[in-house]
Amino acid sequence: MKHEEKTPRQILEQKRLALCAALLLLARRMIHERRGQGTTEYAILVGVLVVIAIIAVVAFRGNIQALWESISNSINSL
Repeated sequence: MKHEEKTPRQILEQKRLALCAALLLLARRMIHERRGQGTTEYAILVGVLVVIAIIAVVAFRGNIQALWESISNSINSL
């Protein structure tokens, strides 16, 4: 079976999903620890950070894509 290389956009999407999954897992663990108000505050903070990360990726999508393409082209030219 031939291995297909991922495009920079696919790699970025994969990393974004992994980050969101990790943050959600962290939030879930904090909620289930039952440490009262502090845990809830951390969960809200993590949620806000996830939203900010998603907004940043959407807002800077063109710049991020250009950066990944530049990196990819530089690596391929080696």
